[in-house]
Amino acid sequence: YGAFIVPGLIMLTVMTQSISNASFGIYFPKFIGTIYELLSAPVSFFEIVLGYVGAAATKSLIIGVVILVTASFFVDIEIQHPFAMAAFMVLTCLSFALMGFIIGIWAKSFEQLQLVPLLIVTPLVFLGGSFYSISMLPPIWQTITLFNPVVYLISGFRWAFFGLADVPIGLSLLAIGGFTALCMAVIWW
Repeated sequence: YGAFIVPGLIMLTVMTQSISNASFGIYFPKFIGTIYELLSAPVSFFEIVLGYVGAAATKSLIIGVVILVTASFFVDIEIQHPFAMAAFMVLTCLSFALMGFIIGIWAKSFEQLQLVPLLIVTPLVFLGGSFYSISMLPPIWQTITLFNPVVYLISGFRWAFFGLADVPIGLSLLAIGGFTALCMAVIWW
């Protein structure tokens, strides 16, 4: 069980850290009034987004790797598909950092900054199979759980470790790719 929950713990941490780092990074300059210096600097909006999202995603990726290395001291972890694991982790860090950037732009107070991560993302992760396989649930709850988008991310990431997934790997890739594209489109808009 210890090895089984490692991918779920990594995804829980990576998702919440990506959102928090990116949202706080863009919100704080708005809060203290230094955003105008950034907006008047000779950099494009693409470079601004790349800087904030890249920094948040990189920090979250490093935290995820630290958790993976630390967990390997306590449980035997075998990664069957290391490239898929890296791809899922990078895409998750990137997409949730993009989402955090959107939240940071939208937020008008520190309470709003924490609203989405605490009341939406964290429950979705806990109910998305981060600590259990959804095949353990009764059939009706398995069907309901499939409407949770986080299930696809955690399942795909867990597949990279064990070669087993609750949902097809293609759907997991489609879910993370679609979420990343959606966040990019909202930021571009």
